[in-house]
Amino acid sequence: MRDLLTGFKDFIARGNVIDLAVGIAIGTAFTAVVTGLLDGIINPLIAAIFGQPDISGVGSFKLNGAEFSIGEFLQAVLNFLIVAAAIYFFVVVPINKLMSLRRTSEEVVEEAAAEEVVLLTEIRDLLRAQAGERAGSPPN
Repeated sequence: MRDLLTGFKDFIARGNVIDLAVGIAIGTAFTAVVTGLLDGIINPLIAAIFGQPDISGVGSFKLNGAEFSIGEFLQAVLNFLIVAAAIYFFVVVPINKLMSLRRTSEEVVEEAAAEEVVLLTEIRDLLRAQAGERAGSPPN
């Protein structure tokens, strides 16, 4: 039983679980932002254009007792595109920018380290040559 509790504690303390919890919390908050955008701006704009609260009622018709609603499909596509655009512009683009800045700084550090290695190698070779000349033997 003690091993089971220790294993559970280790599982909870791992970064993956904590990252997942943070992701869910941020996702929930972000959903509220996107819903606010849809309900506060996009849907009223659609209502002003089509005279309906959203486009789900546009293009509805019945055929042999079956109801077809092109507007419901269009509303789902519109909602998906808005959510995808919001995620892309508010999450993906900033993260990609941060990652490129991080990569650039890492590349600068790597280049500086490579230059230092070349410089140190040259200094070592010069010191060996000088030590060899002093001892009267030819350098290696």
